[in-house]
Amino acid sequence: MKGQQLWKKAKTLIPGGNQLLSKRAERFLPGLWPAYYARAKGCEVWDLDNNHYYDFAQMGVGSCVLGYADDDVNNAVIEAIQKGSMCSLNCFEEVELAERLIGLHPWAKMARFARTGGEACAIAIRIARVASNKSKVAFCGYHGWHDWYLASNLGEISNLDGQLLPGLDPVGVPRQLQDTALPFNYNKLNELEALAGKHPDEIGVIIMEPRRGQEPAPGFLEGVRKIADRIGAVLVFDEVTSGFRINLGGIHLTYGIEPDIAVFGKALGNGFPISAIIGRKNVMDCAQGSFISSTMWTERTGFAAALATIKKMEENDVPKILVHYGERINTGWVKLAKKHGLQIHVSGIPPLTHIAFEAMDPLAAQTIYAQEMLAKGYLLGAAVYTTYAYSDQIIDRFIADSDDVFALIKEALKSGNIKKYLKGDVIHAGFKRLT
Repeated sequence: MKGQQLWKKAKTLIPGGNQLLSKRAERFLPGLWPAYYARAKGCEVWDLDNNHYYDFAQMGVGSCVLGYADDDVNNAVIEAIQKGSMCSLNCFEEVELAERLIGLHPWAKMARFARTGGEACAIAIRIARVASNKSKVAFCGYHGWHDWYLASNLGEISNLDGQLLPGLDPVGVPRQLQDTALPFNYNKLNELEALAGKHPDEIGVIIMEPRRGQEPAPGFLEGVRKIADRIGAVLVFDEVTSGFRINLGGIHLTYGIEPDIAVFGKALGNGFPISAIIGRKNVMDCAQGSFISSTMWTERTGFAAALATIKKMEENDVPKILVHYGERINTGWVKLAKKHGLQIHVSGIPPLTHIAFEAMDPLAAQTIYAQEMLAKGYLLGAAVYTTYAYSDQIIDRFIADSDDVFALIKEALKSGNIKKYLKGDVIHAGFKRLT
């Protein structure tokens, strides 16, 4: 398998094998995952051996809501490239995108742009610290790799374990940042209240995903907003993952809670690098008091891609279709689990749905699922980011092909030795050093 051979080589040349933990082969199917693609179109992928797959894994880690190599987005980017993707002058699309995003979010009046979700969150934290004139950050959820976030694990290495990725080691983060990032758990308003009570004059930022794995409890988001107002903290909604999936814009619009800053990434450019930080004028204008600047944030293709992506999503009501596909997958999983007597847990918003097997060895069960579905022509992980490029027929086939795999998982669980059904190692659940 060319992909596995190249992955083994990559690990000797690139620390960690690649640039993104979420794309490591060991997180999907150690020793068997194709690892590299030759081409991708719609929801279809061809690996280096020209094997064909339907992508029910990540769809570009959630970035390709319209599908791979979408013609409308590609054409906009090609036109931008032909006219010059970089210049000493600014591209006018930057202003158009700012107006477009502000138009979708009436509470926001200004915007800044970057290339990735993690750096956009770091920019938001910087702006919020300036605006509040306070440095400590209360956070809930995963918000990237930067020092401000990993600093939470300086005092207690398990602080981030409940935030999405367990086992993140803060090596390389200055120890002087200890106790500057303070975690609280989703729907646990009492935990944020406790932090605010302990550090009312020090917490200047509250950052969280308005929703990810579960619905907000009644009064939770409203309570967070009130706490931020009471202690003078800037409320940041990280919508890098949730944005543009449930509705056109931020998912916070569906709950009627307005932040001071919102951050977007992933789905915004359908695979092209672009991220956005939007916010209230009095907060965003504080960016001028801090040095936040980068050459490649001005490059044209990301802006062109984002404008084309938003236009197509609006014209085709793409979020509604993404929800529909996610609900169709969830219904199929639940029916199969009932048919075969398996206990599963389905979570997340429908356009980002997650399956977990409730068994003695859930990771081994998930590995069997990925292993057997790969042989049937599917890339599969524990989470599925739905895409406009799916169809009801493709999803129906996916569920039908999952039927006998669920039966095999049940058989493996009953055998008492589930690992004998594996052709390789069990998938990695979190961060592990690759050797």
